[in-house]
Amino acid sequence: MSRSHSHTFAVTVTAITQVTPLIKHFVLKASDGSQLPAFSGGSHVIVVMKGASRVHRNPYSLLSSPSDLSSYEIAVRRADPTRGGSVFMHDHVTVGMQLEIAHPVNLFQLDKLARKHVLFAGGVGITAIAAQLEDLKMGSVHYELHYSVRGPEHAAFADRLVKRHGDRVRIYHDSADQRIDIEGLVAAQPLGTHVYVCGPTPMIDRVIASARAAGWANSHIHWEQFSAPPVGEPFDVFLQRSNITLSVPPDQSLLEAIEDAGIDAPYLCRGGVCGECKCRVLEVDGVLVHNDNYLSSEEKASGALIMPCVSRAQGKKLVIDL
Repeated sequence: MSRSHSHTFAVTVTAITQVTPLIKHFVLKASDGSQLPAFSGGSHVIVVMKGASRVHRNPYSLLSSPSDLSSYEIAVRRADPTRGGSVFMHDHVTVGMQLEIAHPVNLFQLDKLARKHVLFAGGVGITAIAAQLEDLKMGSVHYELHYSVRGPEHAAFADRLVKRHGDRVRIYHDSADQRIDIEGLVAAQPLGTHVYVCGPTPMIDRVIASARAAGWANSHIHWEQFSAPPVGEPFDVFLQRSNITLSVPPDQSLLEAIEDAGIDAPYLCRGGVCGECKCRVLEVDGVLVHNDNYLSSEEKASGALIMPCVSRAQGKKLVIDL
């Protein structure tokens, strides 16, 4: 498979569908006609979008079947307010356009030893769950999905899910005052069940709290919660080992500024989850604004670490060990 540089390969957009008022579905095929790299349910890819003035690199879950490597499917929710990545995908990407993507990474894997899988999804969080369902369908283990959306018009891929998985799928509409009984469902599961959740933060927190309250081991509780880098105040950063000073504008992440300077910084998720981009803070004139879901409360309070993919400084200057 041909690659445009060492970390990505070229894909061509072969289909685009507006599946809800805010979500577009994209089908991607390898530009050289080869099969795409293998992946498992829960995987994501980084999509590289080269705009006129800047490059966006956003993570998107793969929602197609891992058994079909002729194409990848992703879905992109238009964010408002936005830093530009989702708007680029919605407004500028067309059928036939070539994009670059990184190889799939899975930070949200199914536990193959589980006796049963119970999955919860909210809104666009279904994209992280869809391929997991395909993996489970190919096996013999019991599974069920509880999928909450604002209303029928926001139920992305609902018909497809029901067609593929039948009564294992239950869909709840907020507009009809339908609510998932998370506490009751979690408490009623047999021993050996694993729970998975992706969606809004309150849903994730509620599933985790319910499982822990019911006595579940942490190893049986799985969630995915990527954070988008928020807009913030501009600041300067000095890269100690590289001996470079950079200015980070309000709508750019620290990681993006580092990359724009030609520094090959490590990353896997770009969403504050995996810890791969973690950097030591050597000095800060101001405060650190932590937006990740990786560092502990103690680590954040120490001021000694930062996740440059989503976190930033509020002050005049930051010095990091990079």
